[in-house]
Amino acid sequence: MIVQELREIQERLGWLPPAEMRALAQRINQPLHRLHEVASFYPLYRLTPPPAVEVKVCRDMACHIAGAPQLTANLQAYAQEFGPGKVNVCGVSCLGQCDKAIAMTINDHHVYRRVNEPKAKGLIRTAVAKDPMPHERIDNAPLGWVIDVYGGKPTYEAVKQYVQGGRNADALIKKLEVAQLRGMGGAGFPTFRKWSAVRGAPGGEKFVVCNADESEPGTFKDRELMRRTPWLVLEGMILASLVVGARRAWLYIRHEYVEEIPVLQKAIEQARQMGVIGDNVLGSGQPLDLQLYVSPGGYVQGEESALLEAIEDRRGEPRNKPPFPVFNGLFNKPTVINNVETLSWTPGIALKGGEWYRDKGINGEAGMRFCSVSGDVVRPGVFEVPFGLKVKDLLYDPKYCGGIRTGRVFKALATSGPSGGFLPARIKAADLPPKFVKEKLQGAAEMDLMEAPLGLNYFYEFGGMLGAAHVVYDDSRDLVENALNCVEFYRNESCGKCVPCRTGSQKLTDLIGEMLAHRFPRTSLPLVNELSMTMSIASICGLGQVASNPIATVIKYFPNELNRYLSNGQK
Repeated sequence: MIVQELREIQERLGWLPPAEMRALAQRINQPLHRLHEVASFYPLYRLTPPPAVEVKVCRDMACHIAGAPQLTANLQAYAQEFGPGKVNVCGVSCLGQCDKAIAMTINDHHVYRRVNEPKAKGLIRTAVAKDPMPHERIDNAPLGWVIDVYGGKPTYEAVKQYVQGGRNADALIKKLEVAQLRGMGGAGFPTFRKWSAVRGAPGGEKFVVCNADESEPGTFKDRELMRRTPWLVLEGMILASLVVGARRAWLYIRHEYVEEIPVLQKAIEQARQMGVIGDNVLGSGQPLDLQLYVSPGGYVQGEESALLEAIEDRRGEPRNKPPFPVFNGLFNKPTVINNVETLSWTPGIALKGGEWYRDKGINGEAGMRFCSVSGDVVRPGVFEVPFGLKVKDLLYDPKYCGGIRTGRVFKALATSGPSGGFLPARIKAADLPPKFVKEKLQGAAEMDLMEAPLGLNYFYEFGGMLGAAHVVYDDSRDLVENALNCVEFYRNESCGKCVPCRTGSQKLTDLIGEMLAHRFPRTSLPLVNELSMTMSIASICGLGQVASNPIATVIKYFPNELNRYLSNGQK
């Protein structure tokens, strides 16, 4: 694969020299422009030599409110002390370490967490001196989660039972249906339908792909699952492959997860030794080649069709839909694409039945999920919670987040990273859909967000989004400034394929910048709404469709926050 061949060169040399590119083109019998087409798209690759020391400071959401802009500026000034070309300091999109903000990397191979200025300067001095860089080891131990039906000691019993029980695909799919397991990557599509569609699709060649690209700011729960219970996602992939008849499977992981990659590589090798991956899975007669695919970077790779483009050695740009991957996926073949958490729940459901998972929900919801919580809370982290848990319990219960940081009060919650924008503690009935007001509020004048159950349908019904990321903002935060940070993320990560996203995200950034400079007239607010609607309707993928949500929700729910920036005159 071109993508992985380029990665090997860069890991060996630090960049992609022209001579190496020409030699690779000749060796794999591809025109040189094909290699440059790929190398010029992905942020991982370098076509020019890197500086001796490159420092990248995470600039998104949790790290932003923890002080990343000031830290970056101070480190850039410090870098000048080493002379020109020695040290380069820049920002980087979310590194998936939001619970341990501020995060940064040095020369891409070393990730550091809870970084302050003295720590960062010390690391830079070590790198400049070419001394061994310290390695921050992090805890990989299982935590006794409900999802881990093996208690930290994997036996792949679900695969064994499936094979020994005659490989009854209909029975396993029925368990998934009873469980009401839905996609945990954001879309919430029923898992049993996806597996059924691929299983029933015509053709003898099918594939399974696990999407572990997890690049949404504020999202890091898949990181913990892969680190602490890697066998669960592997077993989920194996079960999906056996059910749909796939002989090849890929686990697509973001390259910034430097700790999780070797954990998964070790788990894959152990699975091979146990016979659940290989030429003849547990004597079933079905081969399964399961490989780890390290992403060359880019938030848009989390979009399933863009991810497939990358595996197919092309620029990772989203495809137009339809057709959908269940029918025309990887290499135009039927493909199951599931998120890490979705796949990780399937072994337990296979072993214990759909009711085991479904009945763990509360307040009318089904099942459980993992929440990534960061920002202004006492205990940021990953929490295994029942669907239906109320927002107040997630944020204030001591066994979860333990409340807002000392001396501050709650101001806003982003329940899907930047995708869903910001929600206040109370939302007026006038700002909610009439059907929701009638059925859920029952005459109340407003909705109390703290009493809202964490349910996909509930949030969808009032116009919100419920993803895996929950970023908390206290009353010291400027939401207009933080909306700019979120929109800049989308601007930075747009693949540029479609005009509404490419130009719209830059225009949104400019407009919010004008607001912060007190140069945006109140009479021009409809322009933001028109641009938001255009991007939502006309963008090819979810990135462009949600890019305006951060500022749109500030306009809708936090008018007082916005008013102090609006001018009353003309530009």
